[in-house]
Amino acid sequence: MDLVREARRPSLTGVAAILARGVCRHFRDLGAGCLLETPLRSGRRADVMALTRNGEIVIVEIKSGPQDFRADRKWPEYRAFCDRLYFAVGNGFPKDLIPEDAGLIVADGYGAAVLREAPAHPLAGARRKAVTLRFARLAAARLQALGDPPDVAAL
Repeated sequence: MDLVREARRPSLTGVAAILARGVCRHFRDLGAGCLLETPLRSGRRADVMALTRNGEIVIVEIKSGPQDFRADRKWPEYRAFCDRLYFAVGNGFPKDLIPEDAGLIVADGYGAAVLREAPAHPLAGARRKAVTLRFARLAAARLQALGDPPDVAAL
């Protein structure tokens, strides 16, 4: 992982950015740390990844609307990188579109509520360690980039 490249500012915009803010506030209130647009070993990016107090890894896939959900079929790949997988949607989203085997969060720019808990699919120890270390290194790189921005030419 190129930490200089990964330290760049997450690019969620519009409705997705608003929902992500509420989701991150919710997890922060639970004592978890969150990162936006977290790159996974598979090459995909998780919209929100949270590391809970007990070391559980949660991925939240943000869906800004029904078309966004219908067009995106990459989300099953996220299960290999988390203990729990949720979808976060706005209040007007048709909730029956969300698969039963994933958690459901309704969010806005100020907070979020879990309407359905995600089933637990505990990661194997080696995968947990790898994902947790990647999360920590990315968080540190992003924090460092705030005070010492990377050379733009290197990006």
